[in-house]
Amino acid sequence: MAAQQLGGWGFLLGMLLGPGLVAAILWSPFLVSSRIRALFRSLPPARSTTLSYLVVTGGLSLPYIIGTLAVLVATEGQSGGAMANGLLNMLIPVSGLYVIGLPLAANRGLPAIGRDWDPNNYGMSTWVLLLLGAVWYSALFAVPLFLIAAVLALPM
Repeated sequence: MAAQQLGGWGFLLGMLLGPGLVAAILWSPFLVSSRIRALFRSLPPARSTTLSYLVVTGGLSLPYIIGTLAVLVATEGQSGGAMANGLLNMLIPVSGLYVIGLPLAANRGLPAIGRDWDPNNYGMSTWVLLLLGAVWYSALFAVPLFLIAAVLALPM
């Protein structure tokens, strides 16, 4: 019985952390930019680029993961169309918030609270880099979930 519970907790932990780890790997090319490394170095928990990067990329995956699990629970026993609608109703606002909110938070919010991280003074190239990063991060979750929703919406 204890092994089953441990296995269940392991599965849950894998479901919560696995997609964030995959996203961290797939988003890592952005770390080539010294500005992006400076951004993560300025963030808690330890002023360490690697640790902050893993915590942030993992944490940012949670709304997509928890939202998807909530949709699956809420639409259990319903048609694929209901699941597809639920996924899209979760996916669109979360992705939109990320694409708009993450660059704003990094470029305006962090300096406002005393985390001055951009050695290039938050110019247009920093905005573009952050916008591209937010779009790419959102796409890592949005594209697969959109494709799943499209398949679920097909008539059976």
